[in-house]
Amino acid sequence: MNTKKTKKSPVAAVCSALGTALLILLIVICLPLTVPKAFHYHVYTVISGSMEPAIPTGSLVYIKEMEPKDVQVDDVIAFYGTKDAASIITHRVVENRVLMGEFITKGDANATKDMNPAPYDNFIGKVAYSIPKVGGIALVLTGVYGKILAGGAILGAVILHGIASVINLKREKDEDEAEHLSEKKE
Repeated sequence: MNTKKTKKSPVAAVCSALGTALLILLIVICLPLTVPKAFHYHVYTVISGSMEPAIPTGSLVYIKEMEPKDVQVDDVIAFYGTKDAASIITHRVVENRVLMGEFITKGDANATKDMNPAPYDNFIGKVAYSIPKVGGIALVLTGVYGKILAGGAILGAVILHGIASVINLKREKDEDEAEHLSEKKE
């Protein structure tokens, strides 16, 4: 019985390492976009300059869910726009009208308060963190091309690990055959 260990191929080791690196990179990139959701944070990209300089265009913002009545003046909140529920607005609270169930808000870069109050029903949460310039990357990663890229990275990693396995199996087979031939000669 053969008890010696077969040396792995350097090419297989490189393929395996590259496959693993691809998967680790994908996980590291996706963590800041997925893990916060488990802790009741919403993640959005700021696409307008209404909150500059405090929150520049292209920033990634983390919105923490909370009770609307607990929001204070000067807190920056996120809420759905009144006309288009698909648009999310991130503005500073000028007044929290608890009895009326609405906020009066204003973008830092805007000269005047927002024309329409933001009803509590449209409230998402308070901005807890913002990371400048990272929002554009997040938009790409969460869009169609980002999903294709992530799928390609996973597929690439699987292929690289498969190549490494095939190379190692072939090498083991070749070594077993060589050993078998040397035993026959003896």
